[in-house]
Amino acid sequence: MTAYVVRRVLLMVPTLLAIATLTFFMMRLAPGGPFMAEREIPGPALEQLRRTYGLDRPLHEQYLRFLANAARGDFGPSYRYQGRPVSEIIAEGFVVSAELGGWALLVAVLLGVPIGVIAALRQNTAVDFGVMAAALAGVSVPNFVLGPALVLTLSLGLFWFPPALWEGPASRVLPVLTLATAYVAYVARLTRAGMLEVLRQDFIRTARAKGLPERTVVFKHGLRLGVLPVVSYLGPAAARIIMGSIVVESIFAIPGLGRYLVQGAFNRDYTLVLGVVLFYAAFLMVLNLLVDLAYTRLDPRVELS
Repeated sequence: MTAYVVRRVLLMVPTLLAIATLTFFMMRLAPGGPFMAEREIPGPALEQLRRTYGLDRPLHEQYLRFLANAARGDFGPSYRYQGRPVSEIIAEGFVVSAELGGWALLVAVLLGVPIGVIAALRQNTAVDFGVMAAALAGVSVPNFVLGPALVLTLSLGLFWFPPALWEGPASRVLPVLTLATAYVAYVARLTRAGMLEVLRQDFIRTARAKGLPERTVVFKHGLRLGVLPVVSYLGPAAARIIMGSIVVESIFAIPGLGRYLVQGAFNRDYTLVLGVVLFYAAFLMVLNLLVDLAYTRLDPRVELS
C-alpha cells in the first residue's frame, strides 16, 4: 500500500504541472487585465503596478517564476485584494466552502443511503417508483431555481430561516438544503443499484438459507458491498460539492472559495485564479486517492496495483 500511495503522489506532479501550464496561459490569453478600472489609470502608475507585480517581464520568465513559487505553496499576492496573499484567501474561503460542502455531503449520505436501501428492498412497488421519481426531480431541479424557491417559501414566506449571509446555525439550513438535494438523489440511485446487484448474489442467498434475520442480511452483509458505488462517487462528489458551490454561494452571499474564484476570473486576478484552480486540482486528487484506499477496506476482493 505504501508503494501504491507513493506512486500515486508522484503521478500528481505532472498532472498538476499540466493544469498549471494550461491555466497560466489561458488566463494570459483572456482579454483585459488585472488593473482594468472604470476610471483609466495614468500610464506611469500603470507601469509601476506592472513592475511591482512582475508583469513587465517576458511571459516565459513570469511562467517559470510562477512555477518556482507554486512549488513552495506561494501563489503570490492578489491583484485585487491589496495586501492579501492568495494562500490566505484560499485558506479563508476553503473553511467556509468546506463547512457548507461537508454539511451538504453528510445530509446527502444520511438521507440518500436509507432511501436507496428502501427502494431496493421494495423493487417495482409504489414505494420504489415514488422514491425514484423524487430522486429524478431532485437531480432535474438546478440550484439556481431551488435556492430562490426555498428563500421565497421558507424565509420570506414563513420566516423560518434567514435568507442570506453565513451567520449562525440557522443561516446554514437553506444553502445546505439547496446544495444537498441533487446529491441526495444521486446517492439514493447509486445505493439502489448497488443493493439490487448485491441482494442477488449467492452469499446473500446462503445467509438467508442459514436462517439469519433479514435485517442482519441486509445491513451486515448486503449494505457493506451495496454502498461501494456510493464510496466511488463520494471522492469526486466531495470535491465538486465543496468547490462547485459557486451558484449557492452567490445566491446566499456566502464568502466561500467558489465566490472568490468567480470574482478573480471577472477581475483577471491571475494569481488568485491560478491558486484556486491548483488547490482544487490537488484536493480532488487527494480525495480520489483516499476513496481508492477506502474501497480496499470495504471490498477485500479489490487489490491495489
